[in-house]
Amino acid sequence: MVKTFYLCKKCWRYTFSHDKCPVCGGKVSRPYPPRFSLEKEFKYAKYRILAKREMEKTNKK
Repeated sequence: MVKTFYLCKKCWRYTFSHDKCPVCGGKVSRPYPPRFSLEKEFKYAKYRILAKREMEKTNKK
């Protein structure tokens, strides 16, 4: 079992409790940002380019 640590938003302490801070009872969240991937951007790039070209064609008419 993998333990994930959380950061209290109220007192800024780290804890393993995922629902609330055991010290002050504040909300907790993960202290690191969500993952970012450019793969999603490349996956739909073809459709974005086609949609942009279609919009440009309709605006020129």
